[in-house]
Amino acid sequence: MNFAFSFLKRWVALLACSGVLAFATASAFAAEHAAKETPAAATTTAAPASAGHEAAATSEHADGHHAAKPVTFIQQFGYSYLTAYMFCLSICMGSLFLVIVHHLFDAGWSASIRRVTEQLSSLLFPWMLILLVPILILQKQIYPWLSLDPAEDHSLAVKRVLFNPGSFNFFLVALVGSWGLIATTFRRWSLAQDKDGKVEWTRKARVLAAAGIFYFAFSLTLGCFYLMKSLQHQFFSTMYGVYYFAGSVWTTLATVYVLIMVLSRPGMPLEKVVFKRQQQDVGVLFFAFTVFYAYIHFSQYFLIWNAALPEETFWYVRREAGSWKWVGMLILFGHFFLPFLLMLNQDIKRKLILMFPMAAWAWLMHYVDMTFNVMPVLHPNGLSISILDPLLWVGMTGFLGVMFWRTYHSAAPYPQRDPRLIEAVTHHEVPAPGQAAAHH
Repeated sequence: MNFAFSFLKRWVALLACSGVLAFATASAFAAEHAAKETPAAATTTAAPASAGHEAAATSEHADGHHAAKPVTFIQQFGYSYLTAYMFCLSICMGSLFLVIVHHLFDAGWSASIRRVTEQLSSLLFPWMLILLVPILILQKQIYPWLSLDPAEDHSLAVKRVLFNPGSFNFFLVALVGSWGLIATTFRRWSLAQDKDGKVEWTRKARVLAAAGIFYFAFSLTLGCFYLMKSLQHQFFSTMYGVYYFAGSVWTTLATVYVLIMVLSRPGMPLEKVVFKRQQQDVGVLFFAFTVFYAYIHFSQYFLIWNAALPEETFWYVRREAGSWKWVGMLILFGHFFLPFLLMLNQDIKRKLILMFPMAAWAWLMHYVDMTFNVMPVLHPNGLSISILDPLLWVGMTGFLGVMFWRTYHSAAPYPQRDPRLIEAVTHHEVPAPGQAAAHH
């Protein structure tokens, strides 16, 4: 147990150091980039119709740069908090997806690690619902469209059924609350099966998973539309929900990988039920979602670039201004090429000494991805680092990590009487090259 705490502390320390180093480097680069910029022209051009509320917050100069209004502490806090919240929400929702998929496909190999994903997803209630409160309180400081009159903004008027203060507050609370209800229901039924061993709990979980997967897809899309895409309410993208989903599961798999590797070491709770096969399978899924995320992100960019519609392209144009284009390049190479090339060799997926830094890097890249989605609205000319960014990110993830660890050890560390547990324990050998083909 002491080893686990020590290991997790080193993980947080490595993550914090990586974040500080990356933020310091990016801040220095942004300052150097800004110093080289020539002063903007005094004359301004009229904001295009697709710019909407951004014209009220910034003025676009002839050279394409924006003269942004001074950022207040409350605004910076709100945007930094939202970035950290979207990062933590992604791990909770990715875990809920893994629980649903386990029951949906009646998986055997993942039975012994299901309690980890159940507990991660159960952080949705009450903790993620409570952590949503500051966003609701500061909503007018975060979301410019809440201060606009739909009669004067066509892009807001056509979405007024969803984009209005009443719907915004109701749906956000309802969505996070319903996610928490589903997650805690799966965990409650799993704990009940530990006591009586009835197969009925497994049947109920499968039924909930069959309906839950559809609700998950719809609700996650609506949730990220409200929380993140509505920062620039004019933006249209049918792939945005899938894009957030892909990054969420990717980061969750990195998190689950480290947790099961630590918990399956000698003397730890999962020592007798988690073997190399499960570690390998989680690593393979992590690799698969590396490719899937890159495919979705490229597809969204390519389709928007190819269509060249102003209500779509402005979102990427804003993220190619100043140092934001280099943040985009970091996501391209750090979120895809580096993990893709590293994990091509299957042996690496079972080496914690290599996968541990890879998981910490995945956390950093996903946070950079969330920053790339949120912060250009507040800082249109380039990346601007605030001490609130790492403080809120590490603080929120650290708090949820403590809550996970405490609650995880309050019950059995794995489903004790799951019908598939024997399969997970007995069929765990990793086939040697050619062995699987010879067996068939």
